[in-house]
Amino acid sequence: MGLGGISIWQLLIILLIVVMLFGTKKLKNMGGDLGGAVKGFKKALNEEENDAAVKKAAQEDSTQKEISHKA
Repeated sequence: MGLGGISIWQLLIILLIVVMLFGTKKLKNMGGDLGGAVKGFKKALNEEENDAAVKKAAQEDSTQKEISHKA
């Protein structure tokens, strides 16, 4: 048994049907587009995390300056 009761032969038959329907060139283009989308999504997540870290550091720095001015 394979994934969730699906055998390797059933997966191969499904793959064959998909290739016959779409063709290898179209599947290659779709795979490239999907890879580009995932790469862009990961880049956006990393940029958002970096922006959040910079804002937090700036906020902590300004808080420290306020505390030192009051003292």
